[in-house]
Amino acid sequence: MEIDAGLCKLRPFSPADFAGLVLIANDRQVWRNLTDRFPHPYTDADAKAWIAACQAEDGPTRNFAVEVAQHVAGGAGLELRGGERTGTAEVGYWLGNRYWGRGLATAAVRALSAYAFETFDLVRLEARVFGWNPASARVLEKAGFQLEGRLLQAVVKDGDRTDLLQYGLLRAEHGLRAATSG
Repeated sequence: MEIDAGLCKLRPFSPADFAGLVLIANDRQVWRNLTDRFPHPYTDADAKAWIAACQAEDGPTRNFAVEVAQHVAGGAGLELRGGERTGTAEVGYWLGNRYWGRGLATAAVRALSAYAFETFDLVRLEARVFGWNPASARVLEKAGFQLEGRLLQAVVKDGDRTDLLQYGLLRAEHGLRAATSG
């Protein structure tokens, strides 16, 4: 399964991504903008465990490597919700810092969103961004997501407290917003 995102490609992680993944993921600047589930330092063992977990997924692919010029540049994925949150998936994405500022994250999120709505029985996608990361907020806005709320001083990361921005995208609005956003 590969998804052409224009500026990049989304594809399943593979063992061939191991060295490149460690290289780009073991970066404090990357880690600072992600949840604590993303380890720092990012070790060989972390890369091996992540690749193995992705390969063991049941059903359609939910976690993708972002590939640029045949190199792993980051990751993008979906976490499907259950119970009272059935029909919702959280979108997550990251890029190694050498890939920042080139429109790759926006391309990846747009492609992942389209795939999510085509592949899974979803009503909404959601994503959260730390308040100090306006570039990531802009990625979501350009991909058609709408700011739904700001949770004041809701996150502590690396010893600093910041707001948490909540974004959402509804299936019914997906094509409309993505077509008119930046």
